[in-house]
Amino acid sequence: MTNRRIRKSSPSRRARLGSTLDELQKESFEYFLHEINPENGLVSDKTAAGWPASIAAVGFCLTSYPVVVERGFCKRSVALSRTLNCLRFFAGSTRGNRAAGYKGFYYHFLDMKTGRRVWNCEVSTIDTALLLAGVLTVAAYFDKNVPDEREVRELADILYQAVDWKWALGRKRTLSNGWKPESGFLKARWVGYSEALILYVLGLGSPSHPLPAESYSAWTDAFQWKNIYDLEFLYAGPLFIHQFSHVWLDLRKVQDAFMRSHGIDYFENSRRATHVQRQYAIANPLRFEKYREHCWGITASDGPGELSRVIDGIERRFHDYIARGVPFGPDDGTLAPWAVVSSLPFAPDIVLPAIEYMNSLNLRIDNPYGFKATYNPTFVKTTGSVPFWVSRFHFGINQGPIIVMIENYRSEMMRELMRRCSYIVNGLKRAGFTGGWLERTP
Repeated sequence: MTNRRIRKSSPSRRARLGSTLDELQKESFEYFLHEINPENGLVSDKTAAGWPASIAAVGFCLTSYPVVVERGFCKRSVALSRTLNCLRFFAGSTRGNRAAGYKGFYYHFLDMKTGRRVWNCEVSTIDTALLLAGVLTVAAYFDKNVPDEREVRELADILYQAVDWKWALGRKRTLSNGWKPESGFLKARWVGYSEALILYVLGLGSPSHPLPAESYSAWTDAFQWKNIYDLEFLYAGPLFIHQFSHVWLDLRKVQDAFMRSHGIDYFENSRRATHVQRQYAIANPLRFEKYREHCWGITASDGPGELSRVIDGIERRFHDYIARGVPFGPDDGTLAPWAVVSSLPFAPDIVLPAIEYMNSLNLRIDNPYGFKATYNPTFVKTTGSVPFWVSRFHFGINQGPIIVMIENYRSEMMRELMRRCSYIVNGLKRAGFTGGWLERTP
């Protein structure tokens, strides 16, 4: 599983980089070993006392199992047992106001023990999609003709086919962000480029309640093509938008109508978006501390909090957890190591040096799960082992992409696995994707 692209460096540096990637995958997976209720497979949204589960974090946990089994970080039997507990819980959960979900979709946040809705949260379409992507991943991986692995596949099929994608349109052309029993569909909709690519592909691929094909074109109608730092690409400010769908979808040399019209594919688009992040850090228009060629990574992330400080004569406004982006903001100097690592498949030439740089900042010291979620070199503090603000938390939706996107860089395992999923293949084809590996798939 050695990646040829590392061989251009010296043997000692190559070994060091390989060891660092091993450590990051293993340490990040520790989150899913410890921040989980093994009886139902629910994964805590973040490392805060009493915090609920995030169904998206569950999806990333499931997706990570094939990687860590093949890397030797977890026994197949352990991953299989935990997978079964998780799928059995979701398949058996009660639907309704104070339960796990409705119409095959699930509430965004669930109580870690009971699995019931918390915080009056919404039934989330995108978070359900991230959960189901993980469900389909383990169904593709556990392919042996033995009872437990057959049950994984059967439960995955039940969960996927239970989703009423047409209902989530709410009688409109595009998918709603979510629904609440108290007030109905949320006003916000999935329109314009976002992480919803995986959402629409899964909805289009359903054999039971598929989205109409025109919903995909309605989503792409609001796409924005921009030229930033002499790079033309489909714009989205936060870096995670250019990553999440690629955790599961092999989008190299396959194109939908929008990408065909611009002569690139979504993989190349994410490469350009990654380089835009680096160029923005080099330009550093807001004069944040430490921004440079190896110090970047702006995305939806935790932050120092909603407050203002005057630093070196400049009044700085800081934020809590928000969707940060470049080059149009918001940007408060907060950087996310996980988002840099998750860009590895697209731009290893600039990501590997950035990983080395972040290691030099001691961002993994005293952290049980690898890099902490975010740091802010402009927000200086005087206590602790690092002289600037570092998030107190780890987040499940950050840990998963680290594990899988490193693997997407190092090997073809995840790509080959998900190319076997007929639902994803059908979804891509109904969305109008053609070319590349998709042409060789029945």
